[in-house]
Amino acid sequence: MPSTTRHRPANRASPLEAADPATARWYRELAAGFHREAAAGVQKENVKSVRSSMHSPRTAERNAVRSRAWIVLLGCGIVAAMHVWKLPGALTFIRQDLGMSLVQSGVLLGIVQVGALLLGLSGSLVSEKVGLRTTIVIGLTMLALGSLVGALSQETWQLMVTRAFEGIGFLLVTLAAPPLIRVTTEQGRVSQAMGCWSAFQGIAVFLAVLVSTVLLRGLEWVNWQMWWLLMGVVSALMVVIVIRTVPVDHGRAVDFRSTFRAIGTTLQTSMPWVISVIFACYTLQWGAIIGFLPDIVGEQDGFTVGIATAVVGGANGAGNVISGQLLKRGFSPRLLVMIGMVSMIITTVLIFAPDWGSVVGGEWIQLTIAVAFSGIAALIPSTITRIAVDVAPPGGSVSAVMGLMIQVYNAANFVGPIVLTAIATAVGGWHLSWLMTSAAALLGAVLGAVFLSTRRLRMSFA
Repeated sequence: MPSTTRHRPANRASPLEAADPATARWYRELAAGFHREAAAGVQKENVKSVRSSMHSPRTAERNAVRSRAWIVLLGCGIVAAMHVWKLPGALTFIRQDLGMSLVQSGVLLGIVQVGALLLGLSGSLVSEKVGLRTTIVIGLTMLALGSLVGALSQETWQLMVTRAFEGIGFLLVTLAAPPLIRVTTEQGRVSQAMGCWSAFQGIAVFLAVLVSTVLLRGLEWVNWQMWWLLMGVVSALMVVIVIRTVPVDHGRAVDFRSTFRAIGTTLQTSMPWVISVIFACYTLQWGAIIGFLPDIVGEQDGFTVGIATAVVGGANGAGNVISGQLLKRGFSPRLLVMIGMVSMIITTVLIFAPDWGSVVGGEWIQLTIAVAFSGIAALIPSTITRIAVDVAPPGGSVSAVMGLMIQVYNAANFVGPIVLTAIATAVGGWHLSWLMTSAAALLGAVLGAVFLSTRRLRMSFA
């Protein structure tokens, strides 16, 4: 009797095969067993016994590991982003040790984005070649090495070089994690998982600024070099956790002609560019303001202001999670982005334009507005990241979309602190900084209004 089994073409792999070949092979063998038994006329009771093996403890354990993988990947993103945000809480001490100016501090804050700025699309080739999980392991290893070596820096340029090296590691982690979350998460939980993933920056700000403030301002015997060493050790531990808990996906021999064709197809489509620029309009101002918030508010009480800055970052993490839930409940992506951009215009004008130093308790009003700025603006990254994993055109590449988006928004992350400090230096204060932030938010709002309609996106987030 001829077999009725339909075979998948050799050059295509299902998401399950890509993420966990062993489990996929086990299901294929089980299916083949069903066909052989049916052909041989095995009794129904035996067929039922074979089917029951699908619910064996071993299978349940595999499924449990897969269901938890996105949580570990979220942890990778948080640790990677903590390397970016370990600097603001230590910046005052580093400036004193290395004798940096305000503008040099802006360059140091932004230089960690240079790797992503230059290599975003190239990173997608790495992930295609070696696999998503391996890409994350490489990225975490680079972060660990960069932080450990950076702790030995005696000159500003040495610290900048190691920060740029860490930036490449950050790129690899944040490039590979979203597609791997998409593959290893059940369809009904993708919006929730991506909403949580979008919170990784806010959570990282909260943890990094909080821990650095407690260590550097609360414990006199701790210096910024020890904080760098601690982050290097944490990243090394995350490498072990990823290897033990995240399902293996295998890279493939990269056909550069077809790969570049997929990248070219992606770059020739408008939507990846649109969401990348919208994201950049957000990161241009959010990263710069959070990075310099202690300086913007003032250093009257460095410990208290540091803790408050951590709360501001934590508000962004909470806002991202809420945004993911709103998407799942059917809220329009365009509406969420518009609310986020308009709120950034209003709150940044209120942060910078008034002379809060002449108002009793003005610094606390300023910090409260900053919490609102960070929390409501979180509607933007969660929404855009969720769109990004499904917006690749036919013949395009999800990795290319993520690489493009990371490259564009990290360019904004690099430029933002430099522009913000340049304006402050030129006018002798922060009071005109709202011009930059409002212009960026206005551009993002216009793009969101025009391109993020349900008719254009044609995708479901439920």
